Amino acid sequence: MDTHSPADEHPRKAFGWAARDPSGVLSPFNFSRRAPEEKDVAFKVLYCGICHTDLHMVKNEFDLTVYPVVPGHEIVGEVTEVGSKVTKFKVGDRVGVGCLVGSCGSCDDCNNNVEIYCPKMILTYGAKYHDGTMTHGGYSDTMVADEHFIVRIPDNLPLDAAAPLLCAGITVYSPLRYYGLVKPGAHVGVVGLGGLGHVAVKFAKAMGGKVTVISTSPNKKNEAIENLGADAFLVSSNQDELEAAVSTLDGIIDTVSAQHPLLPLINLLKSHGKLVLVGAPKMPLELPVLPLILGRKLVGGSSIGGLKETQEMIDFAAKHNITADIEVVPIDYVNTAMERLSKADVKYRFVIDIANTMKVSS
Repeated sequence: MDTHSPADEHPRKAFGWAARDPSGVLSPFNFSRRAPEEKDVAFKVLYCGICHTDLHMVKNEFDLTVYPVVPGHEIVGEVTEVGSKVTKFKVGDRVGVGCLVGSCGSCDDCNNNVEIYCPKMILTYGAKYHDGTMTHGGYSDTMVADEHFIVRIPDNLPLDAAAPLLCAGITVYSPLRYYGLVKPGAHVGVVGLGGLGHVAVKFAKAMGGKVTVISTSPNKKNEAIENLGADAFLVSSNQDELEAAVSTLDGIIDTVSAQHPLLPLINLLKSHGKLVLVGAPKMPLELPVLPLILGRKLVGGSSIGGLKETQEMIDFAAKHNITADIEVVPIDYVNTAMERLSKADVKYRFVIDIANTMKVSS
């Protein structure tokens, strides 16, 4: 049995903040990273976004968490060292790591550049790596990953506001592309205007679509239309508004992770329309089948994208000046940020300033 502590299982000292039990409270944590192997890239972490998944994981709400856990899978920074066989990156490059750091490399999904669906996919934190040790995320001062799982961040994207694109951005970009939801002139609905929803609006508009935001909060209308560029806004509890919009949408991206009815959304779709779920409610949702049959409509799901598509998404974001709307916080604010995130009290993504506030003496 391996008795190594996280601080001495690898040769490189590392420092981060970890949760140690289902209270989810994070505190300073000494651990270690592997020395870069021949295909590895090591980088200094500058910023890390706080994703809703982090909140679920620190509290073990998916029943998957192994403590202690260092969260964070929206990680950006600057390369400090590369292995002898690394070809894509050099010291000083601006890079990022998203939700995964490993896969089998040989299955159909890996061969088709959708590593996220590989049965042996390795998550960026809280998962067992090839060497048997646990992976640790970006609430930390350094990161090491195989170059295949590293994304280059274009120079014109600010690192702090680009960080959330590595999870929130690709989570909405991938289904927009895969399901063909946005062709010029297509009309897309975005359900929920939070961390995922606000970037979905930006990507769908940049792809040439017309966008309607569907929200439970009437007070988000001005924000959706004036600030994010949506074309229309529906309050999901307003039956008159929903009735007027029946059969008007070609596709819908549903980002909501709370319980909510699907029938009103299915009714908004035109015939052959697609409702794609990217939020993950804890309990099963009720699926009315007859409207799907009568309208040849589709309900699907989507996770993040593979690495090739993640790089494509970041390059598209740079070309169209798409970033997340963020609130930058110091690491010692992280527990308060988690509390606020649980109440949806953020516009629209917290990002931790790791470089300036993560001190080993914390």
